[in-house]
Amino acid sequence: MVKAAANPVARGLLYGVLGLAMLFYLLPLLVMVLTSFKSMADIRGGNLLALPEVWVLEAWAKAWGSACTGVSCEGVKPYFWNSFAITVPAVLISTLLGSLNGYVLTKWRFRGSEFFFGAMLLGCFIPFQVVILPMAQTLGWLGLANTIPGLVFVHVVYGMAFTTLFFRNFYVAVPTELVSAARIDGAGFFRIYWRIILPVSAPIFVVTVIWQFTQVWNDFLFGVVYSGGNTQPVTVALNNLVNSSTGVKEYNVDMAAAMIAALPTLLVYVLAGKYFVRGLTAGAVKG
Repeated sequence: MVKAAANPVARGLLYGVLGLAMLFYLLPLLVMVLTSFKSMADIRGGNLLALPEVWVLEAWAKAWGSACTGVSCEGVKPYFWNSFAITVPAVLISTLLGSLNGYVLTKWRFRGSEFFFGAMLLGCFIPFQVVILPMAQTLGWLGLANTIPGLVFVHVVYGMAFTTLFFRNFYVAVPTELVSAARIDGAGFFRIYWRIILPVSAPIFVVTVIWQFTQVWNDFLFGVVYSGGNTQPVTVALNNLVNSSTGVKEYNVDMAAAMIAALPTLLVYVLAGKYFVRGLTAGAVKG
């Protein structure tokens, strides 16, 4: 009886602690949302957690279309679409290459494949700052400096180490006998990949796409170093907007711009978060 009574109490305490941790973690987001819907008079006269006296959308409209980000006063709109133009191809290319790499390293092993994988794995631990100068020189040689294709190239190269790691660890759990039987039947490299490997790869594709989308969209360092005035991603534009304001500091516009920049990644995790967890656990237990 004591044990049965203790379980609900312990469970209640656990949920209470988790609820407090959640509120503490989400508090900055709540402040951002509330501030973005307040007028400047409301911000000056109220407190951070107070609800707006009048809910207004002017800050969102200005952040999107007319706020100044340096010398340009077009809002974050063009840079928001720049981020999509960078993120979508970078995610698709790095994910596909990572899948092919993982397939080769697990099902078509060659002499030195383990060394190759270990060397590639080092890319996961190389700080961004280390690759800035050699990558800048490479982009100059290729004629891709200050361009959106150049930023796509940078993110593909840097992200391929992570995507290869994800797919390689997932494909280890796929029975090699299936590939061997297909090779005996005359199936080639791409036929086996298309008919056997891809159909079981949906969970790890979801994980990799979410991971890469978040990393590329939220990147600031590569964006500020390798982009030009018209090719900057939204993270760089947001920094310029916050730091180049003149006159009255419009905190509501800054918060609205920050929310606009964060919305895609928030939506990705809200809509696909459960699939991310499922993908991480898929193939974790090998029988």
